[in-house]
Amino acid sequence: MPRMRCPGLPADWLNGWLAAVGATVLDSRIRLHWTEDTPRAVLSAENVEPIEAVVESWPDAELLKDLPIAENWNGAGRLSRKVSVGAFRERARSARGHRHSWALSSTMTDLCVEKNDRVVDGEFNPPAPGGLTLHQRLEKVHAEVKQPSRNIRDSLNGQAVRVKSNGLGFDQTRLGSQSDDNEKYVDPVVEALAFFALAILPMRGSGREDAQGKGRQRGWLATSRDGHERKFMWPAWSQPLDCAGIDSLMDAWKPEKRSSWARIGVHAGWGSVERIKRGSKDVTRAFGAEPL
Repeated sequence: MPRMRCPGLPADWLNGWLAAVGATVLDSRIRLHWTEDTPRAVLSAENVEPIEAVVESWPDAELLKDLPIAENWNGAGRLSRKVSVGAFRERARSARGHRHSWALSSTMTDLCVEKNDRVVDGEFNPPAPGGLTLHQRLEKVHAEVKQPSRNIRDSLNGQAVRVKSNGLGFDQTRLGSQSDDNEKYVDPVVEALAFFALAILPMRGSGREDAQGKGRQRGWLATSRDGHERKFMWPAWSQPLDCAGIDSLMDAWKPEKRSSWARIGVHAGWGSVERIKRGSKDVTRAFGAEPL
């Protein structure tokens, strides 16, 4: 089984981890595991070079337009940055059975609501300057991948040239220091791949009418007694896994039970560290990482 070590996708970079997982979502032939020294993604695929598999499965603009979180989609109402319960209900009914219905259920949920009768956004659906939706951000960054074959290879090898963009909106490395000009730069291939990792990170809620604003997304664990402070936690593992295998591993892995990690092949783990806001009007979100 051909393998490719990916220096551009280190496990301790949240977007790198998401991008590696996203590759397995896009192509069922791809398997993923991580090196044990300084964990880097290793992609493998049966009877095909992994890089070729990623290139072949790279989404085109038409696929993105057909995602159920598009602003206007199949006549099922309109989704703006803030989505009402009614608009979500209409879109969810239309998207049922769609192969990418997870794009809706992994970015928002009506199983808990905000006080203004709006659905709760997922942690990986943060606000962005200009009020762009996550789908609009995805389309913008996808359009920056001019030569998929070359750009994908450069990204996986850690040789990508970054472009000026906010990306999806949660990568810490897109930000400069406070003394810089505040321009943001991202690797567009990594950003686009990272979006597809959301397929295994659905949003949930209690379903209770009094559970306002208490949505939860898979992988995000409460770190405070009231549940308002949460961290995303992710592992690195040694055995090649496809998307379904990673999905199962995320259920089996218990971050707090370090003694059980080796039994399921996990050799490292990290928790997200959220960027501190500069003020009440600062909508920029970003997540770094700390080892568990």
